[in-house]
Amino acid sequence: MTRIAVFASGRGSNFEALAAAAREGRVPARIALLLSDREDAGALDVAARFGIEAVALKPAGRRGALDADWEAACLAACRRAGAEWICLAGFMRILGPALLDAYRDRVMNIHPSLLPSFPGLDAQRQAWEHGVRVSGCTVHLVDAGVDTGPIVAQRAVSAEGVGSADALAARILEAEHTLYAEALERLLAGGWRRDGRRLVFTPSPEGRS
Repeated sequence: MTRIAVFASGRGSNFEALAAAAREGRVPARIALLLSDREDAGALDVAARFGIEAVALKPAGRRGALDADWEAACLAACRRAGAEWICLAGFMRILGPALLDAYRDRVMNIHPSLLPSFPGLDAQRQAWEHGVRVSGCTVHLVDAGVDTGPIVAQRAVSAEGVGSADALAARILEAEHTLYAEALERLLAGGWRRDGRRLVFTPSPEGRS
């Protein structure tokens, strides 16, 4: 069974959804490690409830800056856990070349917008302030850019009648909790390849690429 490391900085709701999917057999994987950059992250409590090994590794540098020593420690933790894939779940740090090279095309992220629209921070607020009628979430492979990797799956969410950015974020988060597990299952099943910025599934589900 494929072993997964999940990186999370916050309360861990997407991590919890993945852990539940793995425990219930909806994803053919075992979450072997929860890694956080914050010692007070709620995700650490989620890991304890699920009996998942957890480690908090606090970088020395500011958020958004690369920290080679910290990244080496993260890579060592993943290797000790036997992790074959990494899933970012609300992880607020940029990964550098050490992790991305070691796990090339095996690092996933979920972002609360329909990429390529509204990358980066506060995507839900960006979407709400632009008055979008439809928003959603995207699961993508991670590359050296910010929310620029190949798209694995997307789910649209209506923004009609939403009265605030927080309300839109809550609506999107509900979709995230199901989409991430579905996208992970899809990649672990194999039968896909990269074609430039696109992922092509062969044979593609329901005849689509």
